Amino acid sequence: MVCSFSALRNKEVINVRTGEKIGYVDDLELDTQAGRIVSLIIYGRNRAFGLMGRDEDIIVNCRDIELVGEDTVLVRFEKDTVCIKTQRYSVENLLK
Repeated sequence: MVCSFSALRNKEVINVRTGEKIGYVDDLELDTQAGRIVSLIIYGRNRAFGLMGRDEDIIVNCRDIELVGEDTVLVRFEKDTVCIKTQRYSVENLLK
């Protein structure tokens, strides 16, 4: 099955081990040398309508993907093995 990025963004990501809805695919991480997708990135949920920031982004490696279906992407990983990407900026760095 051929799937475009815009179609992939509308798919819900679910962990089959826990049945937990993780979110929707927001971004991809590409290996430009090999020309392949390395991982799916799911942005963290907003807290208090974005006023309190948001949770950490979740990165799902392609080896953890079980199935890309019509409406969902089923992944299998333990909560402890998922890579969480955080990007923090301080005021000091923004002014430089």
